[in-house]
Amino acid sequence: MTADSILARVRPGRAKFADPDTTASGQPRAKVQLKKLNTVWFNTGTLCNIACVNCYIESSPSNDRLEYLTCGDVIPFLDEIAASNLGTREIGFTGGEPFMNPQVLEILEETLKRGFSVLVLTNGLQPMQRPKVKSGLLSLNKRFGSRLVVRVSLDHYTAELHEAERGARTFARTLAGLDWLARNGFSLAIAGRTCWHETEAETRTGYAGLIAGRGWPINPLDPKQLTLLPEMDGSHEIPEITEEGWVSLGKSPEDLMCASSRMIVKRRGAPAPVVLPCTLLPYDPQFEMGTTLTLAADADGGMFANGAVKLCHPNCAKFCVHGGGTCS
Repeated sequence: MTADSILARVRPGRAKFADPDTTASGQPRAKVQLKKLNTVWFNTGTLCNIACVNCYIESSPSNDRLEYLTCGDVIPFLDEIAASNLGTREIGFTGGEPFMNPQVLEILEETLKRGFSVLVLTNGLQPMQRPKVKSGLLSLNKRFGSRLVVRVSLDHYTAELHEAERGARTFARTLAGLDWLARNGFSLAIAGRTCWHETEAETRTGYAGLIAGRGWPINPLDPKQLTLLPEMDGSHEIPEITEEGWVSLGKSPEDLMCASSRMIVKRRGAPAPVVLPCTLLPYDPQFEMGTTLTLAADADGGMFANGAVKLCHPNCAKFCVHGGGTCS
């Protein structure tokens, strides 16, 4: 199969990622069916204590386009997972910075009490390091142990490149947050980036030196413990993905996040949270799948086909298909 059948050529007058069903070359667009709902993500709110250069969700101290979720917002979805026997194993929490949400500890406790594994993403900075939050985390770790995993964003193993993304004086403070978590026996992970013109082996070797020097209980060769994420700066041409392209790309629809996860957000001023295919599409209303996980499974029309997600967004191609990224 030729590359032309995979990376669609644009026909004159047709824009890429414009038609849910066909690419700009007129080929059938790839789509991904949910196979099993292994992970449900909750965006706790887009407010963050810092503003990173290439934050895919544009989190900052002033961006509140996604409201803080309350425990009352989260519980109905946890109830639905149990009542509908959805088989979900993991609940993920992202932001913004989750530890800025005033109810985050209550939400984590409620989720852990129900037997889920919990993954919470954080920058490890001041919001997580406040005494009240530390006290609450210590209590959760004592009661629930390894079912609570804290993944800290450390964009590179050097201060220079980490701070190129996160801002001045963030590296040492992030290390301090990781030191505290490690010292207190938390299950830990790191999220780094792959945009530094290094091979994956070079990147993992660099992190390995830092991890060993700090004594963190993290295996740098384990992609779950050191997750390397592709850059989302939008500066490169993004090829569309066709139905015919999976085999030649060496990919399977089942590899993508939307084959095994969904995302819950609450838009500013909205009456209720809504379900989205994944964490990478927070603002586009075309990707709303309904107000319950059950409705999302049957979403049809527009960007969906009987619950399948049509890969009609640059992030689908850049992060998931070509970048090989996954948030879980």
